[in-house]
Amino acid sequence: MKIANKQISAVSLVKEAFEKARQFAKYNVFVSLADEEKALKKAEEIDKKIATGEEVGPLAGVPYALKDNFLSKEGNTTASAKILEPFHSPIDSTTVKKLEEAGAIMIGRTNLDAFAQGSSTENSYFGPSHNAKDFDRVPGGSSGGSAAAVALDIVEFATGTDTGGSIRQPASFNGVYGFKPTYGTISRYGVVAMASSTDCIGFFTKNAEDMDLLMSICAGQDEKDLTTLPSFYNHEEQKYFVPEIAPKSAKIGIIKDFRNDSIDPEVQRVLDSQVEKLKSAGHQIVELDMPTLKYALAVYYIVVPAEVASNLSRYDGIRYGYRSEHAKNLSEVFGFSRNEGFMPENKRRIMIGNFVLSSGFYDAYFKKAEQARTLIIEEYQKAFEKCDYLLTPVSPSPAFKLGEKVSDPVAMYFEDVMSVPINLAGLPSLAYPAGESQDTKMPIGLQLIGQRRSDKSILDFAKYLAKELN
Repeated sequence: MKIANKQISAVSLVKEAFEKARQFAKYNVFVSLADEEKALKKAEEIDKKIATGEEVGPLAGVPYALKDNFLSKEGNTTASAKILEPFHSPIDSTTVKKLEEAGAIMIGRTNLDAFAQGSSTENSYFGPSHNAKDFDRVPGGSSGGSAAAVALDIVEFATGTDTGGSIRQPASFNGVYGFKPTYGTISRYGVVAMASSTDCIGFFTKNAEDMDLLMSICAGQDEKDLTTLPSFYNHEEQKYFVPEIAPKSAKIGIIKDFRNDSIDPEVQRVLDSQVEKLKSAGHQIVELDMPTLKYALAVYYIVVPAEVASNLSRYDGIRYGYRSEHAKNLSEVFGFSRNEGFMPENKRRIMIGNFVLSSGFYDAYFKKAEQARTLIIEEYQKAFEKCDYLLTPVSPSPAFKLGEKVSDPVAMYFEDVMSVPINLAGLPSLAYPAGESQDTKMPIGLQLIGQRRSDKSILDFAKYLAKELN
């Protein structure tokens, strides 16, 4: 808006973004920066259009960071994995296309856990990123680079993907907003696949208003992705909407099963404080028993590795990407290229996935996990008969130290215990800054969860919370 009103130029904003990216280089937020000359040329064209009164898009001249698993013709797409390091995409993802048509200017590609598999951004071929508030702590994962880029004020917004919490957890760890929409709200076309039944496209911003704007631009059906839904911003398609919920009268559900010794006392304190504020504002608080959710983490780490193993099978050293120089025959091309090109967590999930899909174990593991997934979906449906939104922590703890959990995969997986059920059910969830730890002063986020297609209502409620309760 400031650009369109000539209060500030697009060129100055883009220049400042590149300068900040270099200033904070030690945080390892970006795996690569965009062509600065080309970006400034785009900004100059936008400034000229504004000067002559021409119409510009709603994001005209706004610099943004692109998580490096979104395909773009600008630079190489690596997904922070060696096996994709030399890959140059011939296409733009649908999200990139929509953002740039709206006038946004990409200034760099952000670091992530390789192929978006991880909870700390320590599983990147390019090394770990660092938390924006404490250099010695993780920024969360897999979208850690994107969250830190916004928290460090390098860009106004960044893209992310969320398969089991990969937007919400980094948002919580860095003190910004992170939104995982209803499954299918934004097209996955042109995004490197992790687990196709839970992958969601979303964003990091500094407030709910900016998130609402980005969703209005990017939500909607895409003929290149048959899982996409009609946009809830299109008022001609009211039949697809969940009834609007008046923020002041919303009933909030609290999950009793998430109150246990595994939750950091500081996280529980922030949740309790927020609940008291909601009560004081007149909101009804509904306590819920949701016992099926205790199985969600086990279900997730059966279903998702199975889909990962399938999706990563295309990286074979033949069609594109890295090929081992040590291979002497076709079998070694496959074996050496995959062994050298994938990170340890990628290999771990491929092995688990192939195991649970094997003929002797499919019924015992994968089929039962999918049946349990249905029970989890049904439990959420019952919960939303009693309340409008659920309010839970995003993660059981604030950001942890770099290296603290690298050698303990189970402890790392537990970071997702409160976020993965939402992906299994395909629900929308917004992580927002709600407080900080009293001892470490690290940000602590909470997440608002709604029923399918309630994305707009969640964002409206988040605006209300920011205005009325904080």
